[in-house]
Amino acid sequence: MKVSIVTICFNSAETIRAALQSVIAQSYSDIEYIIVDGKSKDNTLSIVNEYKSNIAKIISEEDDGIYDAMNKGVKEATGEIIGILNSDDLYANEHVVSNMVKAISDADAVYADLVYVRREDTSQVTRTWRAGIYKKGLFKKGWMPPHPTFFVKKACYDNYGYYSTELNSSADYELMLRLIHKHEISVNYFPETIVKMRVGGQSTVSIKNRLAANKEDRRAWEMNGLQPGIATIRKPLSKLSQFLRKQV
Repeated sequence: MKVSIVTICFNSAETIRAALQSVIAQSYSDIEYIIVDGKSKDNTLSIVNEYKSNIAKIISEEDDGIYDAMNKGVKEATGEIIGILNSDDLYANEHVVSNMVKAISDADAVYADLVYVRREDTSQVTRTWRAGIYKKGLFKKGWMPPHPTFFVKKACYDNYGYYSTELNSSADYELMLRLIHKHEISVNYFPETIVKMRVGGQSTVSIKNRLAANKEDRRAWEMNGLQPGIATIRKPLSKLSQFLRKQV
């Protein structure tokens, strides 16, 4: 199966090289790599162009935010399976895509574990996110899979829609809530760390942003005609155990 990997970026010269190299180093042979750049003003595109022989498509134009950029990449993708790797993140090893293809074989989507690492030193782990096996109803308990580890068949986007551009920081949560909880696509869990995510994401950089993200999480449920109950309260609380885990 062809796998499309989409990396979105904007003024990402500081981190994008590691992301690019981690995709290009993958052992899986049938990868379509797509870069969606928001018209960067720094050296991002110059770095991307150094690797253009390994990149299927490079889009550089203004967009309406990160989720609009993700939608552009997904719509350009021709692979049967799609993964999203942001420019701040990188794959943990060269077998990630191969392992995810094997793990998704009898399902619509697959997800795995993730570690948060220091921005200046990706070998230093600050948090470990072990997602665990999905069981129906877990979203009601505040659960969600790590979005950077989420590989999903393109047919799911075609059938159930793309990222909502109405949300600023929770559109990835809303998409997975819609696909897994509402439409009950089949998902498998691959119990290994596949992504290193630099700390400082949009929804976690401040308490103010976390509160705004929590409000958007509630809206994600309402957009789908669902009642969250206390899910949006339990969601940030469910992450407390991550700070106790420092091993990859």
